[in-house]
Amino acid sequence: AFSHLLFSRGCGIVDCTSESSEIDAKVDKRGQHSRRMFFQRILFDYSNVSVERDVIEDEINDLCVRFGMESQLSWGGDKRRRIAIFVSKYDHCLWELLLRQRAGELDCEIAMAISNHEKLRHVADTFDIPYHVFPITKDNKLEQEEKQISLIEQHNVDLLVLARYMQILSPSFCSRFQNQIINIHHSFLPAFRGGSPYHKAHERGVKLVGATAHYATTELDEGPIIEQDIMRVSHRDDVKDLVRKGRTLEKTCLTNAVKAHLDDRIITHRSKCIVFAE
Repeated sequence: AFSHLLFSRGCGIVDCTSESSEIDAKVDKRGQHSRRMFFQRILFDYSNVSVERDVIEDEINDLCVRFGMESQLSWGGDKRRRIAIFVSKYDHCLWELLLRQRAGELDCEIAMAISNHEKLRHVADTFDIPYHVFPITKDNKLEQEEKQISLIEQHNVDLLVLARYMQILSPSFCSRFQNQIINIHHSFLPAFRGGSPYHKAHERGVKLVGATAHYATTELDEGPIIEQDIMRVSHRDDVKDLVRKGRTLEKTCLTNAVKAHLDDRIITHRSKCIVFAE
């Protein structure tokens, strides 16, 4: 119905992908899951559209009411999304994001870098990216967050990327930017939540290390997972080896998650992300 509507209004269907997923753990009398959710993503070319955009938006809303569905319409190409990158002292994810954006692999503008340390200013300077420092202590955390939020809103930032930002955002901060904050956690969640995951993994003698990119929520490391990756390790690897190997996973995983968000390939439903392929 949606693709037919778009086509009838002069839009060219570039891609149409559908997925279905179990949405709860309720079991019927036959021992089967009783409900599934249908998800669809339509990529279309509107260069020859025959009506005004608001007409299409109204018609899509009418279809949603008719079929009991929800929709989100993004007119891509009007303006590039603006990103703020949050960092602390680790630079590998920051370099990766900046290099990928410069190479044209991330369709966005990097508006600024925000940090609680001066250490990575030289990286931002290399790419002529404004670098803002907000030193944070237990006493001034909320005050500094309000300053960060004011700066973000002043510059019309669309997405916040926590590129190994070693501060836990307050619940009020996360709630303000729902599904607009992507964090990279240096473990294969839900294993080893919180701090020092590589040390915890080494203590357990794991045979795989991983990285997880997820939307940040009010619950630490519990947000909907966008992207994950793993690498084999062995008992011969010490903590430094795990950290070194994990860095490759972290920067690639985070970049892939950011790209999926920018491409509008993610649908968030409850605690899950449905991520459509490129």
